[in-house]
Amino acid sequence: MYPVIRKYYKPIQPSVSATDNDINYQEIQPNKDIENFIYCFWQLKSQQPLLKDYNYRVVSDGCIDIFFDHKQPAENFVMGFCRKFVQFPIGKEFDYIGVRFLPSAFPHLFGVDAKTLSNQSQELYKVLPDFSNWITSEIKPVDSFENITKRLNERIIGILNFQDIHYDYRFLDSLKQIFQRHGYLDTEKDLNTGLSSRQLRRIFNFYIGTTAKSFSNVVRFQHILNAKPSIQSLKENKLYFDVGFFDQAHFIKNFKTFYGVTPSEAFR
Repeated sequence: MYPVIRKYYKPIQPSVSATDNDINYQEIQPNKDIENFIYCFWQLKSQQPLLKDYNYRVVSDGCIDIFFDHKQPAENFVMGFCRKFVQFPIGKEFDYIGVRFLPSAFPHLFGVDAKTLSNQSQELYKVLPDFSNWITSEIKPVDSFENITKRLNERIIGILNFQDIHYDYRFLDSLKQIFQRHGYLDTEKDLNTGLSSRQLRRIFNFYIGTTAKSFSNVVRFQHILNAKPSIQSLKENKLYFDVGFFDQAHFIKNFKTFYGVTPSEAFR
C-alpha cells in the first residue's frame, strides 16, 4: 500500500497517567507487510482490581479501531472516526486488546464506508461478521498479548493478500498535503488534486468518515500532541500560532474538544 500515511502521520493516544500504577497500556508494532495499514496493536489492562470504575478517555486521532475483551473475545467491537474525545467507564477490572488502523486503511481493506462508523462504537459482527467470528473462535483468554498480535498479523496479512485494492491517488495526494502542512490549510482552496469540492467531501466521508476540513483539524491537534509541549513551552513558543490558531482561547477550546481537558491539565 501507499507509505504516505505512516511516513507523515503518527496518531497517538495519551499515555495512562503516572498516578495509575495499577493500569498498564502497551503497544506492539505490526508486521512490515501491513505497517502501512496498521499503526499498532494495543492492550489496556488493569494489574489488579481497582477501587472504583476507571474512566478511559480516547482522544481524536483520525483512526478506526477494532477491539475486544481479552477475557471474553466474543465481545468485539469497532470504533470509527471521532470528531471529539470519548470517555467511558470500563469497570474496576479490564483487559482490552485492539487494532488501530491508520486513516483510510479500514475502508481500503474491507470496503466499508467509514462514515457509517463515525462517532460511535458498535458490535463488530454487524460490520465484519467473518472477522468477528474469527476473533470469537481463534482468540483465547489464556493467550498472551504477544501471541494474539502474531495471530492478528497473520490474519490481516491474509486479508490483504486476498484483496485487490484500488487507490484513488488524488485522495492520497490530498492526505499527503494535509499531513505535510500539519492540518493547517484551507481544504476548499489549497488541495490542488483535481477533485471538486463535492468529490472531496464524498471521498473523505467514505475513506476517513468525515470531511477533509474536519480531518485536518484532527491532524493539527495530533501535530501538537506529537510535539509533546510543556505548559511553559506553549506559553513561550506559542506553537499553536504556527498551525493557525488566532489566540490562546481559540487553541484551548479546540484542544479541549479533541482531548477532553485543557492543555495545562494534559501536559502538567
